[in-house]
Amino acid sequence: MPNFKLKILNCELIMVWLKKRSSWLIVLLLGLWFTIDIISDLVAEGLWFQEVGYLSAFQLRIKTQGMLWAIGLWLSGMLMLGNLGVASRLKHPRNLPEERYKENNKENSKNIVLGWLLFWVLGLTLVLGLLLLQYGNVVIDYWYPNWSAAMAYPELPPRFRPESILQTIQQLPDRPIELGFLLGLPVVICMAAELVLSAIAIAISLGFGLILSGLWARILQYFHPTPFNSSDPLFGQDISFYVFTLPVLHLLEFWLVVLSVFTLIAVALVYLLSGNSLSQGIFPGFSVRQRRHLQLNSAGVMFSVAYSYWLSRYELLYSPRGVTYGASYTDVTTQLPLISFLSWLAGAIVIILLVRVIFLSRKKNLWPYVVYAIVLFLAVAGATTYLVPAVVQRLVVQPNELERETPYIERSISGTRAAFGLEDIEVKPFDPQGNLTFSDLQNNQLTIKNIRLWDTRSLLQTNRQLQQIRLYYKFRDADIERYTLKAEDSDPAEKQQVIVVGRELDYSEVPPQAKTWVNEHLVYSHGYGFTMSPVNTATPEGLPDYFVKDLRVDDETGVGTLWTKSKRIRDSIPIGKPRIYYGELTNNYVTIPSLEPELDYPSGDENEYNHYDGTGGVPINSAWRRILFAKYLKNWQMLLTRYFTPETKVLFRRNIHQRIRAIAPFLQFDSDPYLVVANTDFYNDNDRWQANNYLYWIVDAYTTSDRYPYSDPGEHPFNYIRNSVKVIIDAYNGDVQFFVADPLDPIITTWQLIFPDMFQPLEALPITLRVHIRYPEDLFNIQSERLLTYHMTDPQVFYNREDQWRVPREIYGMKPKRSNPTT
Repeated sequence: MPNFKLKILNCELIMVWLKKRSSWLIVLLLGLWFTIDIISDLVAEGLWFQEVGYLSAFQLRIKTQGMLWAIGLWLSGMLMLGNLGVASRLKHPRNLPEERYKENNKENSKNIVLGWLLFWVLGLTLVLGLLLLQYGNVVIDYWYPNWSAAMAYPELPPRFRPESILQTIQQLPDRPIELGFLLGLPVVICMAAELVLSAIAIAISLGFGLILSGLWARILQYFHPTPFNSSDPLFGQDISFYVFTLPVLHLLEFWLVVLSVFTLIAVALVYLLSGNSLSQGIFPGFSVRQRRHLQLNSAGVMFSVAYSYWLSRYELLYSPRGVTYGASYTDVTTQLPLISFLSWLAGAIVIILLVRVIFLSRKKNLWPYVVYAIVLFLAVAGATTYLVPAVVQRLVVQPNELERETPYIERSISGTRAAFGLEDIEVKPFDPQGNLTFSDLQNNQLTIKNIRLWDTRSLLQTNRQLQQIRLYYKFRDADIERYTLKAEDSDPAEKQQVIVVGRELDYSEVPPQAKTWVNEHLVYSHGYGFTMSPVNTATPEGLPDYFVKDLRVDDETGVGTLWTKSKRIRDSIPIGKPRIYYGELTNNYVTIPSLEPELDYPSGDENEYNHYDGTGGVPINSAWRRILFAKYLKNWQMLLTRYFTPETKVLFRRNIHQRIRAIAPFLQFDSDPYLVVANTDFYNDNDRWQANNYLYWIVDAYTTSDRYPYSDPGEHPFNYIRNSVKVIIDAYNGDVQFFVADPLDPIITTWQLIFPDMFQPLEALPITLRVHIRYPEDLFNIQSERLLTYHMTDPQVFYNREDQWRVPREIYGMKPKRSNPTT
């Protein structure tokens, strides 16, 4: 019986201990789960990057992000929580005797009665709430980035301006959650000011760490700048300052504004709500040490304002004011001096406040000077932003606009043409005379033979009817290419323009009854083959005259292959293993090879099967790897299946868009990858180019920036672009290689300094692939759009828009459409 009572007593003690520490246990378990989740994801990602050969780039990226997150968290938390800790020590005690109210009133400052106390508390919490709402929206954008955005990496956080605050207030009626937060914040802070403000400080610190880590690419660029050897005409800074340095300076501005404003408001609230202020209905006033603390934080706010206005000088280079893009007459002659004055004035206020902090105990009162300086600052700021520029623009510029703006129009034309690469484009007038002769036709037979009869849109529709074969096969896009066809008998070898279409497997089109786990991850693993047809011929029935088509079994070898039109085509176009494991429609991951054979291709009423033997994929030949990827891919059936073998690998990120973006998220990729058939067998000394594998994707990659001075972005989110990289993806093995196509681009030079093992010179690309490099479609469209206006280099012609171009239109399907050069 005593033992039984002792056990009951022990159980009761354990229950009491658990109740007292239940919150800590919950936090510990959540922290442990979060840590395991992060570590498992990092390990899985590391194994994938090791498979594709870019583990060092991934490690540098993760180290940089982790370091930036830690710096942002530690520095922000230390400053905000440190100030709150000082305020906690300097605040009035909770049970302040009534005699002290009178004593404080005589020695320190005037008392604040209940009405004014509530006014200041509600006003400060309202400003704090608006700041947190804007800041929270920024953090959410970095927590859930928009991967479909046109910029290669996240944009900089928006600058805090009165206009943004007004916009937030206007949106509140349509956002009940944000409105409820704003209304409930004063109540919560009045109930437990220090606890709530400390929690907000920690949340801001975590958020800034997230923002800082999300901008790792810009920060690495900041430490590895490459000069453009070209300066802006206003400040004389090298363009590299604006592309690599200025974004990080703006990030510092964002941090200073948030940090200083929050700290000042939080410290003021702690002091105002200390003692018995609310219950007594009166605030006993700020002590000398409290005032010093508040003035020190006020100096921090004004320093961030001075710094912000100093950076605003450079923002004039991106001003949309006036008839063209960039700093105009009003910006340069009026707004620039006023902004510079505001920056110096804010700096002077900082000095006055610091002097006030140091000499506060002396008789001399500097507060009138502080008040006068702040009033002057607000007046000049309002005039600079709204009044003076509008007056100058209306009364000085508009009556003589062409004369005033001519030098700035020249700067915008020059900057835009340089940033979009328009200076390298030779403009030639096309004036058809109708004097084509028979000798011209005879002397240009190769051109005549390649005159296109087929539109890629109509051919793609025909392909889907004749060559799709099964519902799950898809032809996503048709690409125009040139291939050299070998001689047949006495005919010479010649280049033939053809249309190539890859036959990919789209698992979403598999019948619902067949959508099982086995089929999705083991059986339906790849597409098969392609079609190739000349652009200039058709069959008597009006159908494509295919060079390559269908799926069939070779009569001699019994191996699956594609039908080819003639021996000449077979000798010119390599077929090999025409399986497409990596493409534009391969959105599901597969675990192959396994005991379950993969569907290779249909052959009559039966199917042919295959087992993957490529180099792609991450091995899952151990229990811990199966557990790891079951958790990472959120598919626990991987632990239960018996189909896996020691050779089984998991192939994920098979969509080439996701694949290349994961490796190089700092590049912008063309929307139209194209499939190329090329024999690279003579490069067998390199494991990348494997025998009997001839299908490769080529993707054009761009370096972009939105910081090029005087460059008009138009409708684009960037105002500088270069086609600096060609990306090659092996359709069978998933291998990805980056080749530098424009070594003169300073941005790609910077990335080569950061990731020296990632990029190769274009000369290293096998010649059989190099001959298929084409001018990028997206770049062509972007430059064409900019050239519509910026082909005019004369300022007067540009101002009058005398020679404005437009993109030609065509009639397709009885409807007018903008002409596409690739169709």
